[in-house]
Parts: sequence; structure tokens; C-alpha cells
Amino acid sequence: MRAREKSDLFLPQLAYTKTPTSPNKEIPKYSSMRTALLATVLALASIALALDGQIGIHDPSTIVMCDGKFYTYGTGGGSLVSDDGWTWRNGTRPSRAGMAPDVIHLGNRYYMYIARNIGAQPKAEINMIYSNTLDPSSPDYKWEEGGVVASSDGVEDCNAIDPGVFLDPTDGRMWLVYGSYFGYIRMVELDPKTGKRLDPNDHPRDLAINCEASDMIYHDGWYYLLATHGSCCRGADSGYNIRVGRAKKVTGPFLDVEGTDMIRGGGKLLIGSGGRVVGAGHFGLLDLGEGVQKLSMHWEADLDRGGASVLDIRPLLWKDGWPAAGENAKEGTYEIESVRTGTALELNVEGMPVGGPRGRGGRGGAGAGPGGGVRGAVAPGGDGAGRGMFGGTGGVIPPQDVAQVSANWPAGNIDLRMANYLCQAQQKWAITPVANAGGYPGSPYFKITIAGTDRALAAIEDAELVVLPAFTGGPAQLWRFDQLADGTWRIMPKLVPNSKEPLALSAVGSSFATLAKFDPKSEKQRWHLKTP
Repeated sequence: MRAREKSDLFLPQLAYTKTPTSPNKEIPKYSSMRTALLATVLALASIALALDGQIGIHDPSTIVMCDGKFYTYGTGGGSLVSDDGWTWRNGTRPSRAGMAPDVIHLGNRYYMYIARNIGAQPKAEINMIYSNTLDPSSPDYKWEEGGVVASSDGVEDCNAIDPGVFLDPTDGRMWLVYGSYFGYIRMVELDPKTGKRLDPNDHPRDLAINCEASDMIYHDGWYYLLATHGSCCRGADSGYNIRVGRAKKVTGPFLDVEGTDMIRGGGKLLIGSGGRVVGAGHFGLLDLGEGVQKLSMHWEADLDRGGASVLDIRPLLWKDGWPAAGENAKEGTYEIESVRTGTALELNVEGMPVGGPRGRGGRGGAGAGPGGGVRGAVAPGGDGAGRGMFGGTGGVIPPQDVAQVSANWPAGNIDLRMANYLCQAQQKWAITPVANAGGYPGSPYFKITIAGTDRALAAIEDAELVVLPAFTGGPAQLWRFDQLADGTWRIMPKLVPNSKEPLALSAVGSSFATLAKFDPKSEKQRWHLKTP
């Protein structure tokens, strides 16, 4: 972020409840009923995707965990903390406030890097502070000054703000990238034992131009430089967007998918504005393990929150060697299909063919037609509409009425199975966020019910599954959906009775589903969510 636009930034800290039944969400009265209905639908769709609680922040640091809690810090000294990564609240200000901090956890210390301008920009410096914990209630909580690790003199082609810290997993070396539109994005090496500059006399390396808020990650033999392009700090008129280049060496050169060097303004788009949110900036990596990665960022303006700058968390996917922004699970009705088998989850009940069973008769099941002909025989050039088992009904077949077909279903618990998807009612699942049930990074917990009913999927003892007659809100009936790197989904209950470890929905063969420990290398616990 440009320093001149940061200095007096005010971030309103407002509480928001992100549930479709939120009593705090006011829907304006419009003269047109249709307009009001459309506005309501759009608002509810946005709510289902947004974080909960106090989420106002600008330039959030990489999210880090401390004693089971999630922490992030922003420009001006603001901070947010969460117990689950879904519902956030205001945190404690660190001892030093500044612009666009970044945080990393190494050993028993948390290092924070914070920038400030000295007089008029681009004269600036980046200071490091450290603490043994981020929990202000701990006796070990105390920020110590670590000194300046990078600076710009106001003349050189760099503005030393927006630090991003990176620990190379291949060799343990530590790096800091920084800079803004006033010149180059630069890199210096840090000492991972102290967090300080490794060699203050070493000249910084130039990596990119025309960007700011840079950060680095490593994936499958490549180093990725992510930086924010476009204008910031203008609310809904901000053009912020996050772009990326990659290199085989940590020092670059970083090229985009077209081969353009970021030192020449290149960069492949990762995420930009869309829907009701404007201006994506300040990438951070949240690695949850087992192949589940998330990206943290802020929106310059969330139009459903008065245009405030807010925190967001999205799945991080990988496509053809490049990072891509995924989508958190959305409320809706889906077919849940196994990647491994291609079969779909369904209630273990007798299904009814959509449109009713085919008639029986002559060859191929067709009956005798008028004049002794075969019903269903198609004249040359005809389409056969409405004639015989091959001609269909001659019209659009509506979806099954679940109230009608479920009349013959058992009243109590029903087992789960898998079968070929046939558009039948027992194969369509409604995924709905549950209010006040908590969540996980980026999303709330959901209930999974047969669409049009209250019959709810639940985990039971011995890592098995059952569909209950009604949803009661128990933790074994709450589900998390994590989008994996390939775009498929890992589906896990919040609790499995008598299990000491988390388990994921798993396909066993093509006709049976159970719960099992997630294996990132297997397709058994990977699922497609398809709109029926």
C-alpha cells in the first residue's frame, strides 16, 4: 500500500453475523418487490461466503497460529484473533504500530516486521520486533525491539515498506521482500536464528516493479513471488489485484505465464475484484497440512459492509504449476460424487426413475401402436418425440417432488450408499451453513440434508455414517468442506463419536461410503460437488 494513503487510514471495526437468517442484516425497502427480492438473494449469497465477527483490517499479515488460535496484524496497529479461523474479534495492538506488517513463527519466537515512513516517502525503514507468544494473557507475552532490517534513503528507487518474510523450506535460509510503486520490489537475506539482517552491507536484489505488498512461497521446485498491482486505499474505486511470477531460484528472475519478467511489469493474475467485493491485496499463505492450503488477503471494499476493508480467506489451488484462488463452499443443492468411483452419495432407499418407469410392450419395450404398428417406431427424419421408450415423453420432465417420493421412505434412521447418479431425490443434498456453530479457516460448518427435507447426514460410532430423520445440531452432524489443490473437496465431520482423530468422508468401492483418515495421495477421500 502507498504510504501517503496509509498514514491516516481509519478502519471501522464492525461486527457482522454471516448467516442467512442474520437479524443484523438490514434489507432496504425498494419500491419494486422484484428488486427487493433480488437484493435479498444477492446479500444472502455474499453472507454465506464471508468471514464472521470483527473482520475490518487493511494490509493483513500472514495468518499465524499460536496456542490453537489464529492471529493477523494490519496497518495502524490493528489486529484480529480467532479461535477457529471463521469467527474473528479484535486483538491486542503490538508494541510498535506501522504499515503492512508481516509475521513468521520460528522456534519459540514470533518475529514481526513493520514498516514506517520517515518524513516524506519514499524514505522508510522496516523494523523487527519479536515475542515468545502472541497471547497477551501469557506471562511470556512481551514485544522486544530487534532493530532495522531494511531501509530506503528517499533518493533510491525503492520505498522500504510492505515487508513479506519467507523461510526457504529447501535450505532453511530466510528472506525479506519489500517495496512499493515508488520503485523496485527488493530482497534481503535475514538470519533465521535472530530474525535480523544477515549482512547489512549486502546490496538488496531487485525483483519486480509496478507493484507492492509482495510475498514469497515455494511449491514443487518453484519459487513464487506474489505482489499486489493496481491502486489502493480508494474504497470501491480501488484497482488492487494480486499477481504472481515464478523462478527456479529464490533470487529470480520471476517470470509470468507468458514469460514476461516481473522486473518489466509482468505478473499472472491470481485474484481480482468480483461480485460484491473490490480490490484484492496482500497475499498470505495459510498451510493447514495434508495438502490443504488457504490464501489470506484483504478486500479494499466489501459493499455489503459499507465499503469497509475486510479480511478474507480463500482456498489456494494449483493448476499447471501456477497458484489459483479457489472458492469456499457455497450454500446450495449438490450431487456429491466420488472422484475415485464416479458414483454419488444417496439414501439407501428404493429409487423411482425420474418421470416414472418406462412402459413395456413390443421390441425394446415399446407397445403396439395404432394400426398394428410398433409404438416408438420413428419415421425417417422424425425425432421420435413422445413415442416409445426411445422417444421420451415429448415434453420437459420436471424434477422429482421429494415430498411425494419420500412417502415410502422409512421414518427412522436410513443407511447411506453410493450409486450411479440418476437425478433422483435421494441423491440430491442441500449444503447449508449453520448459525452459531463455529467454523474453520474461511468457512462456517454446514449441515448436509436431503434437499427438501430435514434428513441429515451424521457420523456415528465405528467411523460409519447414517442419515437421521432430522437435524438436531449435534457436532457429528456438522461438516467442513475444504477445497483441495486440484479443486476437489475434502468433507469432514466436526466430530466422530469415539474417535480420537479427525476423519474424512471416504469411498469404499463404488457402492459404499465410510469415514477414514485423510490420505492426500489417494482419491478415496476426494469429492466433486456438482449442481444437479
